[in-house]
Amino acid sequence: MAGANAGRGAARVLFSLLGLVLVPLLVAGDDPYRFFTWTVTYGDIYPLGVKQQGILINNQFPGPQIEAVTNDNLIINVFNKLNEPFLLSWSGLQQRRNSFEDGVAGTTCPIPPGANFTYIMQAKDQIGTYYYFPSLAFHKAAGGFGGIRVLSRPQIPVPFPPPAADYTVLIGDWYKANHTDLRYVLDSGKAIGFPDGLLINGRSLNGYTFTVQPGRTYRFRITNVGLATSLNIRFQGHTMKLVEVEGSHTMQTTYSSLDVHLGQSYSVLLTADQPGFDYAVVVSTRFTAKIISTTAVLHYTNSAGKAPGSLPGGPTIQIDWSLNQARSIRWNLTASGPRPNPQGSYHYGLVPVTRTIRLANSAAAVNGKQRYAVNSVSYVSPDTPLKVADYYKIGGVFSVGTIADSPTYGGAYLQTSVMGANYRDYVEIVFENNEDEVQSWHIDGYAFWVVGMDGGKWSSASRQGYNLRDGVSRYTVQVYPRSWTAIYMPLDNVGMWNVRSENWARQYLGQQFYLRVWTPSTSLRDEYPIPKNALLCGRAAGRRTRPL
Repeated sequence: MAGANAGRGAARVLFSLLGLVLVPLLVAGDDPYRFFTWTVTYGDIYPLGVKQQGILINNQFPGPQIEAVTNDNLIINVFNKLNEPFLLSWSGLQQRRNSFEDGVAGTTCPIPPGANFTYIMQAKDQIGTYYYFPSLAFHKAAGGFGGIRVLSRPQIPVPFPPPAADYTVLIGDWYKANHTDLRYVLDSGKAIGFPDGLLINGRSLNGYTFTVQPGRTYRFRITNVGLATSLNIRFQGHTMKLVEVEGSHTMQTTYSSLDVHLGQSYSVLLTADQPGFDYAVVVSTRFTAKIISTTAVLHYTNSAGKAPGSLPGGPTIQIDWSLNQARSIRWNLTASGPRPNPQGSYHYGLVPVTRTIRLANSAAAVNGKQRYAVNSVSYVSPDTPLKVADYYKIGGVFSVGTIADSPTYGGAYLQTSVMGANYRDYVEIVFENNEDEVQSWHIDGYAFWVVGMDGGKWSSASRQGYNLRDGVSRYTVQVYPRSWTAIYMPLDNVGMWNVRSENWARQYLGQQFYLRVWTPSTSLRDEYPIPKNALLCGRAAGRRTRPL
């Protein structure tokens, strides 16, 4: 009894020190806590050899790695030392029942300059490769992003032996202009143009080195954190065995190169089975008229110098090559995910679809300025986060149903677009791309099954070709030019969730909306209340969060 009393006392002290009493903490049980304190500042960076104003986290560019285990509670105290409001979002972390912590403009009030906010999240029933990024004001073009890896619990089998090391590989395009200049161009209604270069972990040509020992196998977690372009990655003289895609274990197919579209993450295994040299890790743009590339170094500990031979070439504008590779990525039905049971024990293809949503992207001029739209609606942010306004029932911020669930093909217009949906529905979403550039779509709060993709127009007959057995479950999916991609998604996470383009200029200029997954229930089993420490802004300023 004394030990129990001491444990309860320690818990009270912990909560008191945090100054935060959140339902997620109360229900998390014995799951471990990981604490982070981050300071966000401006700093000089030179990724392409030109001095720029970067966004640093604890003086790091890219930011610190987050490493967690399934169900860990992540307590991240973010101090904003910038001269403008700031938010971080956590791409792929599903924020179960807790969209208040999602860190996008529609869910979370920004952290004012000189202030701080503590995110309290849980990697609930998740494993895999994710990343975080700054979500406001085109800050992503200045840095502030980093990798997240969620490891399996020790008792859960993983379908491959432990690697000798686990490397994060953040690849992305980059502009020499400061983010404020790029933002000004976009606000002026113009395009920011083609990127100036590519980076691997924040470094340009041969600026980053991965060290390997002969004969050993390594895990590389690859994420495209760029703004504008799909990328292809390859390792000179080596092949990659794909093992995980955005929280799903995959069939272990071997590839010589891999297309990684904007916002996507892949885990591959690489065996150091070649003679001891320094090999090139090559990244190049895809589907662009001008092809740019960069390299990092794969350094063997017994290296005799630079590997002989030319750098491996990659695909450039070939769409069919990429489409066929995407179709070859399959769910591993017998492997465990975050829980012991096999991933394939959930038969997603046998669940009746209750609703079909078709989403068409478009480019248009609105009031003489470049904008982008979904089903003809170009999103504009209100003065109060949608989720906060919804919680307090503040009128005049948004209306549900302000975006149609199928294309209208009319002229684009500005609107705070929110689509309503019912908790526990099972939806089919078809992304339709009638433009000449590849699209990359992300849905916060969810993973979904990719059941089909093809060229041309989607119709009900397209369902005959769906993969209803082992399509991969992920959170970001590409749509090829003049093509469509279809997904199945169970609406099992109540909240306000951002559906957006991962092309950051298109997202910034309106190619996004919010999906309000709603239930009349007020049970904590369905959704947590607003966090006790939530920042309140706009029309919610001056209100109280909730009683203790």
